[in-house]
Amino acid sequence: MTDHRAQVDQLLADYARSRELLATAHQRLAAITATERSVDGSITVTVGSRGTLTGLTLADDAYRAYRPSELANEILRLVTSASQRALAEAADVLAPTLPADTDPKATLLGTADLTPDEIPPASRPTPRADPTDAEDEDFADTNWVAEGRRDRS
Repeated sequence: MTDHRAQVDQLLADYARSRELLATAHQRLAAITATERSVDGSITVTVGSRGTLTGLTLADDAYRAYRPSELANEILRLVTSASQRALAEAADVLAPTLPADTDPKATLLGTADLTPDEIPPASRPTPRADPTDAEDEDFADTNWVAEGRRDRS
């Protein structure tokens, strides 16, 4: 009977250590942030451990330095970069709490138990590469009235 009691005590002690380790990991995960800045310093993004945007700062001249689509693409690029850094840090924090053969990044991404065929392609929209998109075209010097008359003649 004493042998079983010792085993139960050992299991309870192991459980308490695992729970404490997990609680510490959870606190560390909650504290993770990653920040990225544009080369010119006019855009700063901060994300949390799950890659969620938690901060966005635009300098007053960012609207003049970037066209709207370029600004959006740069923000997306910075958020993606910061998210990758946050994910790597979170994986380092989580790794000691997982079995040795478990990929912490896949666990965090929710794909740990999926085969490569089961993982859907990224659902993130692809930034537009064409800086001359119609919505960003500059029509400041266009005289619509004169051009309209010329088209009719």
